[in-house]
Amino acid sequence: MPITISLQLSPKQAADPRVYVPIAARRAGVSDKQVALARVVKRSVDARKTPKVNLSIELYIDAEEQPAPVHFDYPLVEGRTPVVIVGSGPAGLFAALRLIELGLRPIVLERGREVVERGRDIARINRGGGVDPDSNYAFGEGGAGTFSDGKLFTRSKKRGDYNRALQALVFHGASPEILYEAHPHIGTDRLPRIMTAIRETIRRSGGSVVFESRVTDIEVRDGRAIGVRLQSGDTLVEGAAVVIAAGHSARDIYEILHRRGVALEAKPFAMGVRIEHPQALIDSIQYHTPDGRGEYLPAAAYSLVSQEGASAAGGARGVWSFCMCPGGFIVPAMTSGDESVVNGMSPSLRNSPYANSGIVTEVRLSDFEHLRGEFGELAGLEFQRRLELLARQHGGDGQVAPAQRAADFVSARPSGTLPQTSYVPGITPSRLDEWLPPFISKALRAGITTFGRRMKGFVTNEAVVVGVESRTSTPVRIPRNAETLAHPAVANLYPAGEGAGYAGGIISAALDGERIAEAIKLSLKS
Repeated sequence: MPITISLQLSPKQAADPRVYVPIAARRAGVSDKQVALARVVKRSVDARKTPKVNLSIELYIDAEEQPAPVHFDYPLVEGRTPVVIVGSGPAGLFAALRLIELGLRPIVLERGREVVERGRDIARINRGGGVDPDSNYAFGEGGAGTFSDGKLFTRSKKRGDYNRALQALVFHGASPEILYEAHPHIGTDRLPRIMTAIRETIRRSGGSVVFESRVTDIEVRDGRAIGVRLQSGDTLVEGAAVVIAAGHSARDIYEILHRRGVALEAKPFAMGVRIEHPQALIDSIQYHTPDGRGEYLPAAAYSLVSQEGASAAGGARGVWSFCMCPGGFIVPAMTSGDESVVNGMSPSLRNSPYANSGIVTEVRLSDFEHLRGEFGELAGLEFQRRLELLARQHGGDGQVAPAQRAADFVSARPSGTLPQTSYVPGITPSRLDEWLPPFISKALRAGITTFGRRMKGFVTNEAVVVGVESRTSTPVRIPRNAETLAHPAVANLYPAGEGAGYAGGIISAALDGERIAEAIKLSLKS
């Protein structure tokens, strides 16, 4: 058995195995010459005072048997029972991989393009060109987060084997560092080759990944989903089950289900803005070092949450940071040219001079109750869509986004000029504090003020808020049976991942996809 040693070191010590392995060996009571393998199994930064790095290291001594590489067996499933998967985000891809392991043949249908072509479409958006509604930051190979950023941290580890999901990504080309980092992250620049490798695994095993295949209808016969129809109208793709893993921006999928009379549920969600600071400012606040973080510490991150507006009668509204991107970029996340939607991403090195994060507040069912009469369970989608259209009206042509200096936003005053930004299409001054729905504006202003008390320097006119951060989660849940995971009223229809309302990030969506695959296999046995 390996010896596990926990160390707290300076950032410089923790960066060099020639330093930390002898320290760990001494702590274990052995000579460093006896160490056959030293493997980091966990790493995190403690920045509460002087920054330190916490390392957990497994030491394998002399001839002790070392751990074998994790192997995934993807057998040939050509000619086996087909399962249709709508969407190639993490839920869809991991459902496909698990189906192959279970001896079933996945048919993955993706409305967008493969990763390289998708990159070209996104580059055109960044240059202020048109938005392809089927190929953008939300749609295309890899889905949203699996393509554009790759944050892998999740607090939900009860849905499946968290480590196994990370190992699958390493098997397909991700850095082994994601196995032990406290907040693992792949990076925008490394994700394309991983997505390509997963696609090749699916195809090499006899499954299919078909691009530019937007689903326009779901075929239901005798209360059972038997397949889907594509945009051509006369193309029916059949399977023993249909997995809906289309992501939370696939509004047309909800509309198809609604039109078909398939039960849906409106649910609370979150909306707000994206705030951007100089990364050096966030480093100085988080690491307590006025001269920056130095070469051995990563770009500093933050996670913030508050309850605002509490009174004797109650009514507090949550405000929190979302998808924080240290050393990252703000990106245009709209799926139509008449919207303004922003999100964030980071390259693997997190070496941009900017730090950005969503700052969002809860949107309750009561906040869009006035739309329920006309739009029913899709009222939240309509509320979301209207705010995105309004943001576009206050922005500019070519995806230019409306923005306001952070201190001006909090103080409800206009910004005559704006600071430099990572958002390539550009930003234009706008009174977000005035045109955002009052409950959102009020909560965000109070929340950012609270965050400024916790992080001295957070509320500054060096920072800018950009609108709108609206695609944090789905306003609609596709219900499913708690035991079978199928839709309660439509047999063989399996909602999965973020878009169905059952996940909140890459790993939780991936684990949900695996659970769906296992449920399908079990249903076919019975």
